[in-house]
Amino acid sequence: MKRNLKNKIAWVTGAGSGIGQNAAIKLSEMGMKVILSGRNLKNLKETSLKCTNENFIKICDITKKSSVKEVTLEIEREFKSIDILVNCAGMNIENRDWDIIDENDWDEVIQTNINGLFYCCRSVIPIMKKKMDGLIINVSSWSGNHVSLLSGVSYTSSKHALNAMTETINMKYCNVGIRACALCPGEVATPILEKRPKKLTLDQKNKMLQPDDLGETIAFLSQMPKHVCINQITISPTWHRRYIAGLGIEKL
Repeated sequence: MKRNLKNKIAWVTGAGSGIGQNAAIKLSEMGMKVILSGRNLKNLKETSLKCTNENFIKICDITKKSSVKEVTLEIEREFKSIDILVNCAGMNIENRDWDIIDENDWDEVIQTNINGLFYCCRSVIPIMKKKMDGLIINVSSWSGNHVSLLSGVSYTSSKHALNAMTETINMKYCNVGIRACALCPGEVATPILEKRPKKLTLDQKNKMLQPDDLGETIAFLSQMPKHVCINQITISPTWHRRYIAGLGIEKL
């Protein structure tokens, strides 16, 4: 039986574009009150206009502990609850190979993709414990399960760490109704693709997962009843370029 999400509270980070924007729109369509967070106010306003239910913009830089704590306190004070946290914020870099990666770029990826998501998870768990109920969806990657030079050393390392961190939430808090899912998509046609060293064609992008596909997946996870924990979902495009390359049809 699907869970009724009407008037429940969802906090979506990285809500200004891509997966985060589509997640916010889908959850809004299901009647949730959605808090939209990110660093770009213009993008968040665009997402807000596309949502069909009450939504609220909270500027938040998840790489800064103080920013995460401040926004979390505001949400708890105003809404008394955070029922679902959807961590969509993430990044990659163009110069990602071992031979050329810059140490500052490494730090930025790790700070965003693992530290920032940790800050958000850590901040909402006490609120969820009070209600003995809560869902955390951490948007990870295919590269969180499969080591890939294509994705780069920093990105691949951060997503492996994220998957491990997500499962420790289930191990620690399963007895108080909190469950967490690492959502691991293959290639998705989002703006992060522009950071690829080798640019992709429109045809290649059209064969990938689309942000709306991930929005639908997040909606599915959110509707699962409290007693169901989906620890991890791996989702990929049918035309999977790594598989296709293995068949010798297309080079990565």
